[in-house]
Amino acid sequence: MSSPRGSRRATIADVAREAGVSRTTVSHALNGLGKVNEQTRDRVRTVAERLNYRPSVRARGLRSGRSQALALLSSMPSAVSAGPSQLGFFTELAMGCARTALLKGYVFVLAPPEAEANPVDRLDIDGAILLEPAADDPIAAALNQRGIPFVTIDGPASDRSVDLHHEQTAEVLVEHMLERGAARPGLIIGTSERRSQRAAREVYLDAAAKHGFDPAIAEADETDGEDAGYRAAQTLLTDRPETDALIIPIDTFATGAVRAGTEAGRVIGRDLLVATRYDGLRARTSVPPLTAVDLGLDEVSRQAVERLLTILDGTDEPDSSESESTAPSLVIRESTAGPTA
Repeated sequence: MSSPRGSRRATIADVAREAGVSRTTVSHALNGLGKVNEQTRDRVRTVAERLNYRPSVRARGLRSGRSQALALLSSMPSAVSAGPSQLGFFTELAMGCARTALLKGYVFVLAPPEAEANPVDRLDIDGAILLEPAADDPIAAALNQRGIPFVTIDGPASDRSVDLHHEQTAEVLVEHMLERGAARPGLIIGTSERRSQRAAREVYLDAAAKHGFDPAIAEADETDGEDAGYRAAQTLLTDRPETDALIIPIDTFATGAVRAGTEAGRVIGRDLLVATRYDGLRARTSVPPLTAVDLGLDEVSRQAVERLLTILDGTDEPDSSESESTAPSLVIRESTAGPTA
């Protein structure tokens, strides 16, 4: 018998009619439910395949009580997590999460960071991934209040958090600067209490004590983006002109620092080395290109989604020891070529 649907999408009613069964039987046969004998189940599947029938995701969600949707959320200011290009750290993680979620039967919602609005009450989601939550994070509080399960990327240490290895990343950057000949490196960080900023400060101060250089630290407000990095670098280079390298975890600040260093007559990559934490679009397109760290975000995003799904599915709690995220690796570029290059 030919398909009754012509050019339109086949429905469950079409399958039921051609298979000679009820819609409920079609649903049970295709989803492995109910008491459907094998002959009927095979007939329904054959008809569904011939008609190219695909069950409605919306209908499945209604039956299961789920939206089949997950979200990536963050209270990080958009100026540093995405920037004007909207192609930053946040977006790259979102793409990785979306790929894994789709393979698992979920759509992935990207909720852009907004300083003045909490997106949780506006979303119909089964679970969320929260990126680098701050202390007393308002989005975490809203998720808990609504009873929405979530995991974090670089939140408080637990089996519901995927580590971004901030301490190791900071060590890689500091050691690289010293190996390239920097004698008086400085540090520019955000004023927030996020783990990435705390770790950078602690590792830097430990290195200063170990190697005998005077710490030079400037802080900037993350909400001001590149301009904040520019002003912080300008002040630091004026107050501490002997500074010969800048370690800047936030890539948005790093490009601002490059601008300040250039205006001060410094040659980036020669008498002023600059390196940042995230090997994203800003690092690659800066002039000169910035030495940065490959954080293994594809693996980080995959692990975050899979850990969230174990919670949603009620399976065993995720084993934090079974899959550590990829260790950071340095991508060396012209901005840390060194004085003798």
